[in-house]
Amino acid sequence: MTIFDHQYFMAQAFKEAQRAFDEEEVPIGAVVIKDNRIIGRGHNRTESLKDATAHAEMIAITSAAGVVGDWRLDDCILYCTIEPCAMCAGAAVLSRIKTIVFGACDSRFGACGSIFDVPTEKRLNHRIEIISGVMEKESMELMQLFFHEVRKRKEKIN
Repeated sequence: MTIFDHQYFMAQAFKEAQRAFDEEEVPIGAVVIKDNRIIGRGHNRTESLKDATAHAEMIAITSAAGVVGDWRLDDCILYCTIEPCAMCAGAAVLSRIKTIVFGACDSRFGACGSIFDVPTEKRLNHRIEIISGVMEKESMELMQLFFHEVRKRKEKIN
């Protein structure tokens, strides 16, 4: 994969994050690719579905498994705008994802090096290559804008 490929697929994940933003969900998006083709997409839907597990990565992984017809996503790459949490990183390990590419680090929940490092944990039977910083600025700016808007809405209520 070239940096151009990573930019292209991260831009697709970013479109998913924008969909989440438009739906007043935390703006995180994800896509899963295999053989340079998107086979799964997702954006955060925890609020709309009232489901703590409805993270962008989980939705994209589930979608990709449906396309492949197997829970094993060998040779697949997961692109996410923000560093996956422990749940999502664990799902990627269990799904046998080959590589995770993410935009911005998450100092509160990140489990791909920030707080934990689930994908490279030597005690697990599968390890994942991690690439970070692709569209980092854009991903972080969208998150900051979202939380700025949330604070403004709360101020209007109070």
